Amino acid sequence: MTTVLIADDQPMQRFGFRMLLESQDDMTVVGEASNGTEAIRLVDRHHPDVVLMDVRMPGLDGIEATRRVIARGARTRILIVTTFDLDAYAYDGLRAGASGFLVKDAEPEELLAGIRAVAAGDAVVAPSLTRRLLDAYIHHLPQTTVRPQPPEEDPRLAPLTDREREILTVIGKGWSNTEIAERLHLAESTVKTHVGRILAKTGTRDRVQAVILAYDTHLVTPA
Repeated sequence: MTTVLIADDQPMQRFGFRMLLESQDDMTVVGEASNGTEAIRLVDRHHPDVVLMDVRMPGLDGIEATRRVIARGARTRILIVTTFDLDAYAYDGLRAGASGFLVKDAEPEELLAGIRAVAAGDAVVAPSLTRRLLDAYIHHLPQTTVRPQPPEEDPRLAPLTDREREILTVIGKGWSNTEIAERLHLAESTVKTHVGRILAKTGTRDRVQAVILAYDTHLVTPA
């Protein structure tokens, strides 16, 4: 059973999410929060598997709430819920430690699949979609957000083998495991092993965070 906390300042939005989630045999809603402060408190109380986190909420917003939940070392994974005109917030949410993001007008099946993927430790968004978001938004980031040093100077890359660095680079470019296996002539199981080692060595939580790392360290640069 996947436990879910809903954090959104709109009661009707929370109601809709709850109705959908409680119609599933493998999901249960453990609480609702109307702001970031309340969301943190309920995470500490219920330790949900997944939080559906709105971005714009009164008081403490969803981005800062995400950052604080992740900083606590909780096993809870955050799924940012945003709209197309708030891509900047989605990006900030991913950098804060969220495992992915969805658009509020997504189909119910997409939301349910996203929750299940996050609960299983995967990224919600397809790698290619993640790359397009980062490509579009990274041009607008302040210079202080992007690390200026070349990738070999970043200590997070030091533990990686040459092959792992190569795979991290193509993850940042949006390649799926299947594409990596085909283009680098590897078994897909080998690719999965490499990806797992990359996440462990770099301290990244999931594939989305690995994409951000590839951008931060300049292994990948915007087209």
